[in-house]
Amino acid sequence: MKIQANSEAIKTVIHSIGTEPARLYCIRCLITLGLILGLTVLSFMYLSLNPAALFTSEALSSLFGFVGRFFPPDLSDDFLRKIGAGFLETIAISALATLTAAVLSIGLALPVAGRFGLPAKVVARFMCNFLRSVPELVWAVLMVLAVGLGPFAGTLALTLHTTGVLGRLFGETLENYPPAASNALTLSGAGPIDAFLYATFPGIAPQLLSYSLYRWEMNIRMATILGFVGAGGLGQMLFYELSLLREPKASTVIIAMLLLVFLVDAISNRLRRIQMHNLG
Repeated sequence: MKIQANSEAIKTVIHSIGTEPARLYCIRCLITLGLILGLTVLSFMYLSLNPAALFTSEALSSLFGFVGRFFPPDLSDDFLRKIGAGFLETIAISALATLTAAVLSIGLALPVAGRFGLPAKVVARFMCNFLRSVPELVWAVLMVLAVGLGPFAGTLALTLHTTGVLGRLFGETLENYPPAASNALTLSGAGPIDAFLYATFPGIAPQLLSYSLYRWEMNIRMATILGFVGAGGLGQMLFYELSLLREPKASTVIIAMLLLVFLVDAISNRLRRIQMHNLG
């Protein structure tokens, strides 16, 4: 009897709720999906794009013919030595730029977090926004004009952009960190610098390291692209070989880029595991 009574009560509740809200929700989903599909079709029509052109026999023949010219890759000893030099140069550009930007961003994070008053906070946030709003390629072009072609220009370009990104991230991390430990040291007679170094910084260091590693992974990929504007590394080698229509050599450079990305990802993941293990 109790089971039957509970069943009747459940049916009464379901009947009182009704199915109208669920139907209304489904109708809204269908309307939204229809609008998205309609806008997509209109975008293709406005841009005069024809996806079917990718699958014509002429397009496929040209595509496979172009890709075929990249094989087999050039594995001669002399060229592999050049690849090795560009490989190390790309790592050095990205690592040096990320490390320099991280150090600068730690100092920039203090005013960004409001530790030096409101005027300093406004100025620091404006600097971060300006540095990160300018793309790396634009910075690279400007640095090439300033210091000439080569890895120095690429390092400066990545440093400027990464400082803007990490400065904002570090500042927000510092701003959101609980001030209890720092206040305790301050009340005990410690200065603001000592309170930051011994109370706040150890607490936010893992987050800062995580942000820095993430930006290093991005800078590795970006360093290969900056070479197209003469900023050194594997990217500059790829641009040079493609300009001379040396597809086998360009294929070797592309393979080296892929290996570099896999290597950096593995190193970054390993460092994150070490960090998590140390944190318990």
